[in-house]
Amino acid sequence: MACDMDLIMEVAKKHKIFVIEDAAQAVDSYYINSLGEKKALGSIGHFAAFSFHETKNIISGEGGMLVINDDKFLKRAEIIWEKGTNRSAFFRGDIDKYGWVDIGSSFLPSETISAFLFAQLENIDIIQDRRKIIWNLYKEGLKVIEDINLIRVQNLPTNSISNSHMFYIICRSLDTRDNLINYLISKNIHTVFHYQSLHKS
Repeated sequence: MACDMDLIMEVAKKHKIFVIEDAAQAVDSYYINSLGEKKALGSIGHFAAFSFHETKNIISGEGGMLVINDDKFLKRAEIIWEKGTNRSAFFRGDIDKYGWVDIGSSFLPSETISAFLFAQLENIDIIQDRRKIIWNLYKEGLKVIEDINLIRVQNLPTNSISNSHMFYIICRSLDTRDNLINYLISKNIHTVFHYQSLHKS
């Protein structure tokens, strides 16, 4: 789900702060800005990072994607991506030889991983439609329990279009959560609680 990106970008501009969107789980999620425009998460800040880990909607096993939304960072990002060299500039004919000019590493996925990922991107609508059906089944099926105040279920903010990556519930207490997890495990239903928020980690 989207944060209030209008507010975040306004604060960042005022204080000259770069915004890096943690879009790890946000493929095919959107923010509705104050003008009513739909913007893909990962396209708003100066940078964004997506994950293609096996637990995400679109996967390659491991790996991810850096998005650069400010042209002034492109040249250095290309060098870091090219193991710290200006090799791409050499192949474009911009320079007559290449060498190491900065830090870098080997961030390139293999062609096999890329093909696996590309096939999923080609079928993103099918994948996403199925996830949305499942998300809505949870929402409808758990309403009766929410109505008697045993749990709270996820609600989407009006400025957000979700990719249905995750459906969560909020229990009334830690004991309730642990008992529920143990009960579901006894019925062979896999469920987890998630990592703590960043400010508590």
